[in-house]
Amino acid sequence: MLKFLSQLLDLIYKKRCYCCKSTKENSYLCSKCYKSIKQFSYNSLEVINGVKVYSATVYKNNVQKIIRGLKYHKQRELSVYLAKFMYEYWKNLEISKQQFIIVPVPISAKRMKERHYNHMSLVAKEFAKLTGYEINENLIIRVKDTKPQYKLNKTERAKNLKGAFEAVKENFETITEKNILIFDDILTTGSTIAEITKIFQKNGTHKLTAFTTSCSEYNLHANNIF
Repeated sequence: MLKFLSQLLDLIYKKRCYCCKSTKENSYLCSKCYKSIKQFSYNSLEVINGVKVYSATVYKNNVQKIIRGLKYHKQRELSVYLAKFMYEYWKNLEISKQQFIIVPVPISAKRMKERHYNHMSLVAKEFAKLTGYEINENLIIRVKDTKPQYKLNKTERAKNLKGAFEAVKENFETITEKNILIFDDILTTGSTIAEITKIFQKNGTHKLTAFTTSCSEYNLHANNIF
């Protein structure tokens, strides 16, 4: 009965593609808009504090719309599509055969109160369903409500994030020998990943990899990748 009612509501109130607004597929992201997002190369994009960083695509066009929709406009359903896209990239990497503990980059208490969710936690949960990986959100906490990073240059970003995260030290005892996958949405200057990897390394955890949904075009130019 519930399934029937759900199907009936879908017919009456068709889902609209967030990017092109089409209702043809009754989906929050149609296949055409999904396929328009191009995967990046299967090599690590950058190394930060000795940690390889992978990005699935470039932050522009539809992926930019999707991330912003999920992050700022409460479009939680889009997390499923970002996780699927990240998984389709990730499964082609040799390291994907290892087991990881996913650690989504935490947001501040203030932003959690405003948004009611951490957008990368939602993506991580969907990604975990596809990979079978664990998620642990009790290792790193954000103790500083920082300014939006997109308004700042590289030096300002590093200063803005200094002291923004802390380790929950009592939770590190069982994970020092585990593979950790730091999960974020956009790689630009790498300031966020730099701060978080330092905390892990300081607390004896060195098997680290970082994976972001996307990287900025700034990052491509900074690394002479075009």
